[in-house]
Amino acid sequence: MSQVKLHLSGQKKPTEATLQSDNKIEVNGATYSQNDLHLDAPIDGTIYGVLLNYKGAIEELGNQMYEPPHKQPPQAPILYIKPANTINASKRAVPMPIGENQLEVGASLGIVIGKTACNVTEANAMDYVQGYTIANDISIPHESVYRPAVKHKARDGFCPVGPWVVEKESIKNPDECKLQVYVNGELRQENSTTNLVRSIPKLIQDITEFMTLNEGDLLLTGVPENAPIVEIGDHVKISVEGIGVLENTIKSERDWMLGGVSNETSSSRI
Repeated sequence: MSQVKLHLSGQKKPTEATLQSDNKIEVNGATYSQNDLHLDAPIDGTIYGVLLNYKGAIEELGNQMYEPPHKQPPQAPILYIKPANTINASKRAVPMPIGENQLEVGASLGIVIGKTACNVTEANAMDYVQGYTIANDISIPHESVYRPAVKHKARDGFCPVGPWVVEKESIKNPDECKLQVYVNGELRQENSTTNLVRSIPKLIQDITEFMTLNEGDLLLTGVPENAPIVEIGDHVKISVEGIGVLENTIKSERDWMLGGVSNETSSSRI
């Protein structure tokens, strides 16, 4: 069993719960399945993404990494921000922007910062971690990674997070977590954080060398190569070992707006 913090919809403060086996969760003394819970995103800080932090993602670019404007693989983390308008929750719909017909799934392990981190060393980086969650760093497919494309990555609803935050003590080694992506029930991507270019402690060290991470911030560890492409109507499920499952369905932006930003993809009891 693992201790988690989740945000029941409409409540300002997080609720502590116990994650049991077979996807059951105990909340306030009662046991539910994940489908029974009406949840908001379990974070409220700034979300930072990192490009090219999987070895396979760099290999996928091949010789492009050694040509202008890159000239060499990145020597420091390539950061970007997923602003507040992108934050979405598990079981909520993700909008397909008008004029687009495909989205790229961005399965990522999320690191929730537990206290102010500035000039942190790799040796003590984990002291600044509160726990772990799952994120889907959605993008409109695009080729350039030289400068993160805000227009392609910062659309409304483009960063589902959840379903909860698992306390760090429950994950033996976050640098050995298996990630799986299912689209309409079919396994479309599988990878592991063992393939990160920068381990989680190293990533925290390198970032806090030049900027402060605050309590509640979410650091995405990167998106593996061969990210699945999805269309309207597709159901996306991201599973991260030891944490749980993040699920969303792709809707047209028109339908998403008509239904409101709280579009649910399944019924909930609490």
